[in-house]
Amino acid sequence: MTNTLNIVQAVNQALMDEMRLDKSIVVYGQDVGLEGGVFRVTENLQKEFGVKRVFDSPLAESAIVGTAIGMAINGLKPVVEMQFSGFVYPAFNQIISHLARMRNRSRGKYNLPIVIRAPYGGGIRALEHHSESMEALFAHIPGLKFVVPSTPYDAKGLLIAAIRDPDPVLFWEPKRIYRAFKQEVPEGAYEIPIGKAKLIEEGDHITVVAWGAMVRDVQKASEIVKAKGIKPEIIDLRTIAPMDRESFVESVKKTGRILVVHEAPKTLGVGAEIIAIVNEKAFLYLEAPPTRLTGFDTTFPLPRGEEHYIPSPERIAKTIEDLVKY
Repeated sequence: MTNTLNIVQAVNQALMDEMRLDKSIVVYGQDVGLEGGVFRVTENLQKEFGVKRVFDSPLAESAIVGTAIGMAINGLKPVVEMQFSGFVYPAFNQIISHLARMRNRSRGKYNLPIVIRAPYGGGIRALEHHSESMEALFAHIPGLKFVVPSTPYDAKGLLIAAIRDPDPVLFWEPKRIYRAFKQEVPEGAYEIPIGKAKLIEEGDHITVVAWGAMVRDVQKASEIVKAKGIKPEIIDLRTIAPMDRESFVESVKKTGRILVVHEAPKTLGVGAEIIAIVNEKAFLYLEAPPTRLTGFDTTFPLPRGEEHYIPSPERIAKTIEDLVKY
């Protein structure tokens, strides 16, 4: 059996299914209980599981993550929400100093099965601290896993895998596509392996790597360039850390070109790491410079500037054409 769901509904279903199966799971964060979260992702969870398992926290991100660490050490599986990903910075000390290090610090005695969920990325005309993409900050920290779904099917399967993972997982949800489209999603639990990319489209002329909301824009760009005889190979990275390097390295060996598309600023972004890997593993196969199309090295703009900041399908298509013609 399947249901037709958007990403909000798929994440909600994943939480609902896992909480029914595992009584050690607790869900909390700012407004996630009674209200069901700003985007209603946790709607009806408190109604079914009660205030002891689904509850509202104070406006204190450091305390949210700090208490989750204590709960996990004592046998619970917290799934906590940052109301927006840009609010995570007060919790950064807990994340980098304790969450990411506990397994190593305790020489394997303690593991922290914690999921930190957050809506992230631009495109909904939000305020400051609501729209930035900071995956590179967390991918640089050993001991953390970082997951970004791009479809309802992936959102459910990846979140279930994240909850069942013995180590901490940051699960960033691209809010621009929360309700953008629906997809058939199986009832019941299923896992999508963390650390495994997905081939979205097969092609011959260029490899395009993206994740989250940018995957749909890359697909739109692909339709533009296919009308001109260019067939991109599109890879949805899905997991930023650990990264599925083989997926894009082998693709580049076939296509000879690579374009990485992400919302985050260009300098020291995830795209730079992907290109470094390609240069190390597939340099002799390249027929054009490995290229990044990204956000700018500025603070994410207020609403009127969003459309100029986020790479559009048209900009992506133009960059693809330029690289294929190089």
